[in-house]
Amino acid sequence: MMLDDTDNTLLQLLQSDSKQTNKELANKLGLSVTAVYERIKKLEREGVISKYVALVNKESVERNFVTFCSIRLVQHSKEYVVKFEREVTKLEEVLECYHISGDYDYLLKVVVSDMEEFRAFMVNKLTTINHIGNTHSAFMINEVKHTTAIQL
Repeated sequence: MMLDDTDNTLLQLLQSDSKQTNKELANKLGLSVTAVYERIKKLEREGVISKYVALVNKESVERNFVTFCSIRLVQHSKEYVVKFEREVTKLEEVLECYHISGDYDYLLKVVVSDMEEFRAFMVNKLTTINHIGNTHSAFMINEVKHTTAIQL
């Protein structure tokens, strides 16, 4: 789908605050409410907008211990990759998982309450997944930048 300047502006507005009414968006874009509604529906239908979420403050829910885990599989067979990916998606502590190039095969973003909970996660959940050969963890010291908005 080709996006025009109005679509890009609309997406930026929605990324900054998706709870804006169509009337508010229409006023900012200089369009009718119906035109904004139709554009949003088209962006949703085409998969440009995949879903709407509430972003929760990690500290407010006592989940501000962030760890990045690098995972190396013992072998790169299709069977091992598929099994690891299926199992890791079931772990609620894992917010993000990326198949990456380089020394490790996967990078996970894990969010828990503290070191004790992270250790329990590693021992009781992550390392029970078959075919993990090696793990390396790095703990967040300070969150310098965090955004979900994609620059258009």
